[in-house]
Amino acid sequence: MLIQKELEITVEGKGLYNITEIINQAISKHRISKGFCNLFIKHTSASLIIQENADPNVLKDIGNYFDKMVPEDGEYNHNEEGPDDMPAHIKSALTNTSLGVPIKDKKLDLGTWQGIFLFEHRYKNYDMGIRRTISMTVIA
Repeated sequence: MLIQKELEITVEGKGLYNITEIINQAISKHRISKGFCNLFIKHTSASLIIQENADPNVLKDIGNYFDKMVPEDGEYNHNEEGPDDMPAHIKSALTNTSLGVPIKDKKLDLGTWQGIFLFEHRYKNYDMGIRRTISMTVIA
């Protein structure tokens, strides 16, 4: 069985957002007990990572490290979309646009301290959040 679904997720700007439960709910709706889940984010200024889901300081440290590694005040040729855009593209290139995770017992088979995170690299756009699309493909 092959299932493909698009997940629309709105985030409030730059940061790491735990989306594990959203994905587990989508798997549960299709009553998949075991298989494989591929996630692909359809954007070039956000990414997906597997990271610790227990201590929020881990997420803060990751965000701070990436901001130091790829500063917004760097000398970039591409700057038409704001000072956070080109650094967001670089951060996305350094992380993942897709992840593959096994499914076991009707949910993602992650380690005890692991979660799936949408890593948003751009600031909020005016009063709206940022809408991101993730393509989920499940093979059961």
